[in-house]
Amino acid sequence: MKRFPSGRYGRQRLTFQPAPFRAPLRAFAALVFPWQGEKVLVCNIEGRGWCIPSGRVEPNENSADAARREALEEGGIVLGDLDYLGCYQITERSEIRWADCYVADIAEMAEITVPEESKGRQFVTLDELPELYHQWSPLMKMIFEHSHEVINRRRK
Repeated sequence: MKRFPSGRYGRQRLTFQPAPFRAPLRAFAALVFPWQGEKVLVCNIEGRGWCIPSGRVEPNENSADAARREALEEGGIVLGDLDYLGCYQITERSEIRWADCYVADIAEMAEITVPEESKGRQFVTLDELPELYHQWSPLMKMIFEHSHEVINRRRK
């Protein structure tokens, strides 16, 4: 099994646990790595900058549903089949929260449904991400590479 480095997001410590690991508690957030061929879609999110679609899991949905909703709201994309990629353990002081991560091919392009939140979208290669991505780190690099490997395995 791959060993992912830890990372930071502000005061939060991030660790990534790849599938088949599942969080022991319900995820509070969901993220999706949406691919079209060899490029991944990133969104220009107010207050964050360029990043993958992500957001909180609402009380009436599971994390996969949240990933689909966020992809449509922030990226204007309809996803194909989702593959569970793993989850982030997010630790701040004594609090631990979980965020589920998915990977999917893009099935359809649509309009960005929450323009107040997302200022745009673009497709980029793995090589272009370090110059663009919000809070790029060795952890993010490895997770993007992992998502690319997983989606390519599924395509075969």
